[in-house]
Amino acid sequence: MTDLKSSFTTTDAGIPVESDEHSLTVGPGGPILLQDSYLIEQMAQFNRERIPERQPHAKGSGAFGRFEVTNDVSAYTKASLFQPGQTTEMVARFSTVAGERGSPDTWRDPRGFALKFYTADGNYDMVGNNTPVFFVKDPMKFQHFIRSQKRRADSNLRDHDMQWDFWTLSPESAHQVTWLMGDRGIPRTWRHMNGYTSHTYMWINEASEEFWVKYTFKTDQGPEFFTQHEADQMAAADTDYHMRDLFEHIRDGDYPSWTLYVQIMPFGDAPGYRFNPFDLTKVWPHGDYPLIEVGRMTLDRNPTDNHTEIEQLAFQPNNLIPGVGPSPDRMLLARLFSYADAHRHRLGANYQQIPVNAPICPVHSYSKDGAMRMQKVADPVYAPNSKGGPAADVTRFGTVPSWHADGEITRSAYVDHAEDDDWGQAGTLVREVMDDAARERLVDNVVGHLLNGVTEPVLERAFEYWRNIDKGIGERIEAGVRAKADEKDPKAEEQGNPARTAMQAKA
Repeated sequence: MTDLKSSFTTTDAGIPVESDEHSLTVGPGGPILLQDSYLIEQMAQFNRERIPERQPHAKGSGAFGRFEVTNDVSAYTKASLFQPGQTTEMVARFSTVAGERGSPDTWRDPRGFALKFYTADGNYDMVGNNTPVFFVKDPMKFQHFIRSQKRRADSNLRDHDMQWDFWTLSPESAHQVTWLMGDRGIPRTWRHMNGYTSHTYMWINEASEEFWVKYTFKTDQGPEFFTQHEADQMAAADTDYHMRDLFEHIRDGDYPSWTLYVQIMPFGDAPGYRFNPFDLTKVWPHGDYPLIEVGRMTLDRNPTDNHTEIEQLAFQPNNLIPGVGPSPDRMLLARLFSYADAHRHRLGANYQQIPVNAPICPVHSYSKDGAMRMQKVADPVYAPNSKGGPAADVTRFGTVPSWHADGEITRSAYVDHAEDDDWGQAGTLVREVMDDAARERLVDNVVGHLLNGVTEPVLERAFEYWRNIDKGIGERIEAGVRAKADEKDPKAEEQGNPARTAMQAKA
C-alpha cells in the first residue's frame, strides 16, 4: 500500500495542510486571519531557524564514515577503537576558524579538523586543525586571540592591523603564524589537508602503563594547496568551494581517506625532553618520536540534512574513553570545559540527545529535565541510592589518568625545557622544511598581508618578528613591503602611507 502521508503537506504536528500557496483571508481581497495556524507556524518557525553559530569554526561542513585499525598499538592503549581489527563508525567536520558562516572557504585561515567516534564505550571526540601547533599556549589568551581575528567594534570589518598587533605582542604565535602564512594556510580542498589534534594526550594500556601521545591524520589524497592568487579567484568564483568539493566527491563515490599516525613518548621522557611536550606551540620532531601507523579514516556518506547532522554536531574533547586521558597541556585542560559549555549555550542542555551527538552505547545518567529533553528518566534520580540505580564502576575505566603535580598556587608561564623558545621551531620550519619556492611564497604572502592596513608601530614589530624567526626571511619581507609601498604610492611619505613612513623613518 502506498504511504499517502508522503504525498501531501502537513503541519509539524502531522495535520494535512489545505494549501501551500494561499493564506486564509476575508474574501479574495481581504486581510489575512490570525486563525491561519499553518501560516503562523511557517512564519514563526522561519524566525527561529537559525541557532547561534559557533564562535570560532562557524563556517564548515562534514561527512560520515568509518575508522579501521590497520596496525596493532594495543601495547600502548586499551582504548576500544584502537584495538586490532576494530572498525568504528564516525563523523568529521572541517571548517575555517575566523570566518562567519557565510564567509569564503578559501580565505587564509587554519582549518578545523574535528572527529567524533561512536565507540562501544561512549563517544570519543578529537578536536584539532590542519596544523600541528597553535597560536597561544595559555587559555587566558585564547578569547583575546579569537577577537583579534574577528571584526572591529567600530567598523565591523576584519583588520590585519589588529591581527598583527596581537601576533607581534605574542611571540609564542610565531610557529603557527609561519604555518598560516605558508602553503598550508590555504589547502586546495579539505580532502587534500592533513589533520592534527595538536594537543598531547595520555594513552593507558591494559597493564595500566601510561604514555604521552600526539595524533597525525595524513591525507591519502596527498597535500595540495592554493596560492594566494588562486584562493582569491576561487573566493570570488565559488564561496563554498571546499564544502561543495567534499559533498560532490562523496556523492560520486570518490571517498576521501586519511591514515592515522601517532607519536608515542614514554611517560618518563617528558620531564627531560628538550621541548616542553605539553606546549601547544611546539611539535615533537619525528626524529625524536617517529610516526607509528594506527589505522585509516574513510568518509563515505554525506549528511542528508546539514543542519540536523552537521550544524548541530557537537564535539567536546572531554569525551575521553577508557584508555585515553588528558595531559598537563593548559589549552587542552581549558577546552575540556569550554567546548561542552559552548554547546549548552548554542544547542541547549540536552544537546547530547540530538541523534548525531548521541552515543551508540546505553546511557545511564542522572541528568534530568531541561529544555528539549528526549531521553526518559526513571526513579531514582539521585546518587547514592538504595533503589537499584546505576552506580559508578571504577574497573571499567581502570587507572585514572594522572601525573604528579605540586607547588604553590601561582600564575606563571610554562616551565621552559632545554631548547624551548618562541622562534626556534618556526625558524626550523622555514629553513629545513620549506624549499626555495615555498619560502618565496611565504614572503609574498606576508608582504601582501602586511600591506593591507597594518600601521605603525605594529608594522615595525612585524619586521622584527620575522627577523627573529629567520633573519634572511625577515629582511626579504621588509624589502618587499618597502618596494610594494613605493610602487603603490611614490609620495607615500608625504601622504602618510604607514608602511612607507615607517621604513623611511627607520632609514
